[in-house]
Amino acid sequence: MAFHEVRFPDTISRGARGGPERRTQIVELASGDEERNASWANSRRRYDVAYGIRRADDLAAVVAFFEARNGRLHGFRYKDWADYKSCLPSQAITAFDQQIGTGTGSMKIFQLSKRYTSGAQTWVRTIAKPVAGTVRVALGMVEQMSGWTMDATTGVITFTTAPGNGVIVRVGFEFDVPVRFDTDVLDVTLDIERLGSITSIPLLEIRK
Repeated sequence: MAFHEVRFPDTISRGARGGPERRTQIVELASGDEERNASWANSRRRYDVAYGIRRADDLAAVVAFFEARNGRLHGFRYKDWADYKSCLPSQAITAFDQQIGTGTGSMKIFQLSKRYTSGAQTWVRTIAKPVAGTVRVALGMVEQMSGWTMDATTGVITFTTAPGNGVIVRVGFEFDVPVRFDTDVLDVTLDIERLGSITSIPLLEIRK
């Protein structure tokens, strides 16, 4: 299998349904109390893009995209319109949106990530598929216009000179979700006017 650095059509993903999934084991005791255990340390996203198909041309685009990926075989990029940037949906990206590390004076490589915080709890999500041209970087509170490179296929930032000891590395970016089709069959229905529809087109986030 391979990963194709191509994005699923935005016009269709905009109308899709889906979001994060977690796996929790719950055991109910004789007393009625519960014991809960997280089977997964990280969430995994599922989507159904069938809801985004509104025209016959959309259907044709999905079929072509499906065939080019060989069904479930190859992964691809997907824009989750509900969560695709480092800041809140109503805000513009800045170089200070997310803290991804602290300089040691020797470390040059930092992985993009996004923090999800509610109350005292925070979950950190690794971002592996940033959108090229959207990444902004700051050391401390000073944006860096040069002196670093970004690998848009892995989400790794490499500095030419290692950030100084104790210097906070901050970033802003847009990102895609690495996914694959979660089916090897597209069940297409054509009505009398030759307008088509597909009941379900599931996508599943790829976790390595």
